[in-house]
Amino acid sequence: MAFRATVLTIYPEMFPGPLGAALAGRALTEGLWSLETVDIRGFARDKHRSVDDTPAGGGPGMVMRADVLAAAIDGARAPAEDRPLVYLTPRGAPLTQARLRAWSGGPGLRLVCGRFEGMDERIFRARPGDEVSVGDFVLSGGEIAALAILDGVVRLLPGVMGKAASMDEESFENGLLEYPHFTRPRAFEGEEIPPVLQSGDHAAIAAWRRAEAEAITKARRPDLYARHEERTRDGARGTRRREKTRLSHESD
Repeated sequence: MAFRATVLTIYPEMFPGPLGAALAGRALTEGLWSLETVDIRGFARDKHRSVDDTPAGGGPGMVMRADVLAAAIDGARAPAEDRPLVYLTPRGAPLTQARLRAWSGGPGLRLVCGRFEGMDERIFRARPGDEVSVGDFVLSGGEIAALAILDGVVRLLPGVMGKAASMDEESFENGLLEYPHFTRPRAFEGEEIPPVLQSGDHAAIAAWRRAEAEAITKARRPDLYARHEERTRDGARGTRRREKTRLSHESD
């Protein structure tokens, strides 16, 4: 079955937006994935279609009501629903490439776009799901985050990207940021393409790219680089253990 995305929002007109163009748009037209929006206001309980109310205990802004959100989520739930429910909120767990890849292998997603000061805390217990953040910053609402998530997932679906191998060396796929890229012209404003990339020596090119990826990651994302080093050490220890076991068996 095609990947099914459902976005619960008070601004359904924001979709498909950029998801209707380029790779995602072509895949949508070809039926490789589907997108539906659910207008949360359609589940409001008053004539004004109110989805929010003043915060308990006082304070600025408004809070999305748990009863309206629950009704919208229930209304968008298909029989035997097995798609993850995702709440888009700045306090959620950071979005990662690994999570996008895991979602791309599933049946789809249900994305709830937060607005105002946030959602009534009780909704997270009444309708359990994953709270996810796209970064350490605040947006006007979860719609832009939903667009980012779906763009990241859809490009990983089978048949969307022309060459699956082109994704293997992208940023975050192997725990590093991606190495620098160059193309024609050979010289641009006094700077030439690194000679190794024009050498035809594929082993040397691979080594250069690996070194550059490590250097960029170490400089720009020391947190990623630290995890990369830890995985490298763990891998080396595992290799040594396996080799030691192999030699022990051969000597018996």
